[in-house]
Formats: sequence, structure tokens, C-alpha cells
Amino acid sequence: MGRPSDFVPLNCRACVDGAALGFDVSMAFQPIFDTDAQRVYSHEALVRGVHNEPASEVFAQVGDHNLYRFDQTCRVKAIKMAAELGISTRLNVNFLPNAVYRPELCIRTTLEAAQTYNFPIDRIVFEVTEGEQITDLAHLRAILTDYRQRGFIVAIDDFGAGYAGLNLLADFQPDLVKLDMGLIRDIDRDKARRIICNGLVEVSRELGVEVIAEGVERRDELRCLEDIGVHLFQGFYIAKPSFESLADINPALYADY
Repeated sequence: MGRPSDFVPLNCRACVDGAALGFDVSMAFQPIFDTDAQRVYSHEALVRGVHNEPASEVFAQVGDHNLYRFDQTCRVKAIKMAAELGISTRLNVNFLPNAVYRPELCIRTTLEAAQTYNFPIDRIVFEVTEGEQITDLAHLRAILTDYRQRGFIVAIDDFGAGYAGLNLLADFQPDLVKLDMGLIRDIDRDKARRIICNGLVEVSRELGVEVIAEGVERRDELRCLEDIGVHLFQGFYIAKPSFESLADINPALYADY
């Protein structure tokens, strides 16, 4: 959770130019493709440096002292760039639950950005990564519940690889879960991974939760996942992240159907 000393109300403009953070960031966008509907379901905004430096270099500048400001800046930057690029699908925005001090206050800058750049909040998907250590599940549930009540879509990223796991899914059912790429890798060749993913897909279906398979790199992985009921995909086989622009979808996805 963000420290009270870090929690200073920010406005949309301060986040856009990086003034509140002390350094600026940019975004790459990677599509999530719906093979049933044969169209892009969403675009995920992925943080980059202003010269396309990788996320690892950006996160190296983030600590407890600026975690809240970083989280807020990334949200606003993602919404602004999505609007400028004319994204008409959903927009996946990652957030850091440990940076959220009070949900009802921390969301204000996001709401201001959505209004300023005319991006509908019901097309914003807030992703919480399961890879970030969560020490207070009740606090995370409160954040996700608050966001959903406001009209946002909520998702658990890296599902199956992190700290909360099935306990979080039992206590709170998000709109979406993204199966971790570690479970997806070579699933067509690995019986154990197929069984585990099939079970997670079945559980999610029973709970009314949509499943996205991330990290798909090969056609055979995608086909195997389709066989167990997945139709939303993200990964290099679909398209690589594109810096400050929208990626071209692999034409084979259309040719195969």
C-alpha cells in the first residue's frame, strides 16, 4: 500500500508530463485477439521509457517513495495515448495495488483522465498482477469492488503464477483472468499444463469469469487452448507490443478461419 507521505492528490496534466513523478514514461500497446469474433478484443498498455526503453529500466527508477505517483502517471498516460491512437476497443491498464492508499481517492485522477480524453470508463480494464506480493487481500478486494462499481472492468493478470491464486478467485470473481505464460508455454506438448489449464478454464466458466491466454507464441499453442475453451489470446503469435502505435495482427489468424 502506498505510504501516506507519497499520497498527494495529482491532476491529469501533472501525470501526463511526468512532473509529479520526476521522470517521464511512454507506452507500447499489445492487442488481445478474440478468435471467435475475429477481431481485437482489447489493447494492453505496457509501460516503456520515452525512447522505448524496456519496462525493467523504467521500474528500476520506482521505489516506495514514488510508487503512487508512478501508478497514477501510467494510468493517465495509457488513457491519453489510447485516445490519441483512436483505440475503440477496450484498454487494459495495469495497476499496482500496493500503490493504492484509498480506492475512492486514488481513482480520481483516472476518472479525470477518462473525461479529459473522452475515453469511456466501461472500456477500461484494470489489471492487477498476481505476481506482485499482496499482503492484504481484503484491501485488494476493496479496490477491485470499488472499481467495478464505478463501471470499470477488472482482471487478474499472471493468474497461476503469483501469490494470491485460487484464494483470491474464491473471495472475488473478476471479469477476466489472464493465464500466466508459464502455464501456456508448450501446452500442446505438455499433458500436465493442458490438464491444469483445462481445470482453470472450467472453474472460471462456472464462476462466470472470462479467460485470456497470454504469452501465446505458436499456432499449436493457440489451437490447443481453443480446444479447451479459450478464445481470447495475447502474445507474440498475435502481435508484438508496438511502441506508441497499434500493432498489426498476424494475418494467419484470419486465414485460418
